[in-house]
Amino acid sequence: MVSEWPIVRIEDIAKKIAMGPFGSNIKVETFVESGVPVISGAHLHGIRVEDGVFNFVTDEHAERMKNSNVFRGDVIFTHAGNIGQVAYIPQDSQYERYVISQRQFYLRCDLSKADPVFISYFFHSNEGRHKLLANASQTGVPSIARPSSYLKTIELSLPPLEEQRAIAETLSVLDDRIDNLRRINATLEAIAAALFKSRFVDFDGVPPEGMQESELGLIPKGWRIGTFGDVAEHPRRSVQPEEIESSTPYIALEHMPRHCIALGDWGIAAGLESNKYEFKRGEILFGKLRPYFHKVGVAPLDGVCSTDIVVIAPKSPAWFGFVLAHASSDQFVEYTNAGSTGTKMPRTSWREMSRYAVVLPPEPIATAFNKQVQQIAEKIIANVHESRTLAALRDTLLPRLISGQLRVNQ
Repeated sequence: MVSEWPIVRIEDIAKKIAMGPFGSNIKVETFVESGVPVISGAHLHGIRVEDGVFNFVTDEHAERMKNSNVFRGDVIFTHAGNIGQVAYIPQDSQYERYVISQRQFYLRCDLSKADPVFISYFFHSNEGRHKLLANASQTGVPSIARPSSYLKTIELSLPPLEEQRAIAETLSVLDDRIDNLRRINATLEAIAAALFKSRFVDFDGVPPEGMQESELGLIPKGWRIGTFGDVAEHPRRSVQPEEIESSTPYIALEHMPRHCIALGDWGIAAGLESNKYEFKRGEILFGKLRPYFHKVGVAPLDGVCSTDIVVIAPKSPAWFGFVLAHASSDQFVEYTNAGSTGTKMPRTSWREMSRYAVVLPPEPIATAFNKQVQQIAEKIIANVHESRTLAALRDTLLPRLISGQLRVNQ
C-alpha cells in the first residue's frame, strides 16, 4: 500500500536543481544555424522533450551558460508562460546536450534514489500538477514564484526504485504507442503532400509536348486555370450557443497544431457564450486568425468550432484530396497571409481564399488522386481516435499507479 512508501521532498532525491539563463544570454542575435539546441516550451507538450525545430547556440556560448545545460534524464519544467509543462529528456534523444531557455528550470535526479521518468509522471498526475502550481501567480504572465527553491519543498510518496521503474515502464508503453501513431500520421501526411506535388505541381509523367502555356506557366493540355472556389466551398452553418449540446466536441485555434493535418485535441461545448460554426467529420478546418501559424486540419468527428476557423468542404466528394492538399500547402497559407487584414491580429477570409488561383485537372484525374488521399485521411483519423483511447487509459492508470492504489503486478 501507499502507506508503505516514505514521503520525501524533491530536494531529497535531487542531484541538482537549476534555472535557465538570464534573458540577455539567449536572444535572436545569439542563434546560429547549428550547434547546441535550445529547449523552449514548444518542446514540452508531452511527457518527453520533443525533438523538432530548434534554435541553436554555439558550443562556446553553451559553455558560458554551463549551469543551464541539460542532458538525457534531466526533467525540464516551465516556470513562466505556459506553466505546468514538465518533460524529461529521453535516452534516445536526438542530441546529447541542450540548453534550456530563460523560462525553464530543471531537476537532475539522484539516480540511486529516483527514476526521472517516474518523477515526470508524478508531475503529470493531478496531485503533482496541483502541488507544482500551488505557488503560481496568474497576474500578468503566469509564473511560479521562486521556482527552484519551491520545487525542493514539494513532497511525494516514493516507492522503491524498482517499482518506480516498473510504473514508469507501464505508462511509457502507452506513450510509446501514442508517439508511434503520431509519427505514422506525420509520414502519411508527407506522402500525401509528395503525391500532390508530383501530380499537380511538377506534372510528373507529362511529356514536354503534352504541356501548354497558361498565366501560371506551363500546364498539361486539357487542364485549365481556375480558382480554389471553383472546387471548394465554405458551408456557413452558424449555431447559437443555446442550440449546442454541452457535450458536443468543440475545436478552437488552441486545439489545432501547426503544420499538421491530424487534429487530435478538442474540448466540449459546455460554457460557450458566442456563435460557432458546425463542421462535419472529414471537412477541412483552416485557422483564419494569424494564418501564418499554418493551422489546417481534417475534422476527425462532427462538432462545432470557433468562428476564427473557416470550415472548408469540396463541392464534390471527388475533389476532397485536391482541396485538402491545396488548403494545407505552404503556398496557400502564404497567399492567405499576404491578403490578411489587420495589423496586430491579421485575419484572412473565405472570400480571399476562394480567389486563390489553381491548376484544375480533368475530374477523372482528381478522382484518382482523391482515392489515394481519402485513404490516407481515413487512416490519420483512425490513428487520432486510437491515440485518444490510449491517452484515456494512461490518464486512468496514472493516478492509481502513482498513488499506490494500483500496483504494477495487479
